[in-house]
Amino acid sequence: MSEEIEAPDQAPGAPHPRDTQRLFGQDVAEAAFLDAYTSGRLHHGWLLTGPRGVGKATLAWRIARFLLATPPAEEDGLFGAPPPPTTLDIDPEHPVSRRMAARAEPGLAAVTRTVNEDTKRLRNEIVVDDIRRLHKFFGLSAADGGRRVVIVDAADEMNTSAANALLKMLEEPPARTTLLLISHQPTRLLPTIRSRCRVLRLSPLAPGDMTAALEQSGTELPANPDHLAALSSGSVGTALRMITLGGLDIYAELVAILASLPRLDRQRALALAEAAAQRGATDKFELLLTLIDTALSRLAVTGATGAPPMPEAAQGEAETLLRLAQSAQKGRAWAEAATRITQRTRHGAAVNLDPAALVLDTVFKMQETASG
Repeated sequence: MSEEIEAPDQAPGAPHPRDTQRLFGQDVAEAAFLDAYTSGRLHHGWLLTGPRGVGKATLAWRIARFLLATPPAEEDGLFGAPPPPTTLDIDPEHPVSRRMAARAEPGLAAVTRTVNEDTKRLRNEIVVDDIRRLHKFFGLSAADGGRRVVIVDAADEMNTSAANALLKMLEEPPARTTLLLISHQPTRLLPTIRSRCRVLRLSPLAPGDMTAALEQSGTELPANPDHLAALSSGSVGTALRMITLGGLDIYAELVAILASLPRLDRQRALALAEAAAQRGATDKFELLLTLIDTALSRLAVTGATGAPPMPEAAQGEAETLLRLAQSAQKGRAWAEAATRITQRTRHGAAVNLDPAALVLDTVFKMQETASG
């Protein structure tokens, strides 16, 4: 793969999950897997679900490292079985850890979206050939009789042919093979795939675990971590995206524009629109649309509950939300506006409408709602 092509299974600004030694905030999921392993109920297919960025891929790589480095009890020789493992931790100097770090572990196969050789661009989906390559992997690694592990990241991205090919493997799994399917939206998977896997659900991270995970990634924390926690919803991946793309500053500008309503600070609105239209600002534009959705959602929640979501996601946000959504009726108005605005912005982005015009149109619709 070309160095210019982003790895499809790695969050921008974060180490690859194979290189992330510790997993924070997912003790329940780890314990569930260990219980299945130590009780002899190790299923051949596992579906790791939960929001993006909460550690699903990191857990999959930890499980793979654990399974490949931990010998089954019957192979322990004359001295009896050792006590059952209580953690998925494997020494970084273990041969399996070193081979995985070097991408040279013969018992592991990772399936992700691949590069189209004709266009030299990363595909938008996992295709059937990506799954069929596993047959060669199973054939090459069968002779040693050891475990084999397959990670599919993300299973949601398989097209129909690829999903059907994987289903056959789940129906007739190769001996001593464990398939780990990472899924952000399990409803997109074939029901027959879901029914043949045991589910491990991962939860959003608490603020302390979020901070620890960001520190592990080498990321410099913002001056106000509470704002980051409010906008990232317990997802390390989302937090990294916010930090990398300046999401906290963008949201602060959105709040400042909301604070000017219903009169509207047109200069600020124009500056926000012009920033969205800059060349090479596609990622920031997409983030802006997401943050607009967030602001509208928090307005609707404030009206419905009579209190703004906490912690604040920007300085002065709570006061602004309370003023603009001071009643349940106003909360419903913002919820209805959110539906219309989200549909409009997503359609506009899909058909390549001018980003600046789309942002200004959105701001004017927010002004209409505030004035109503």
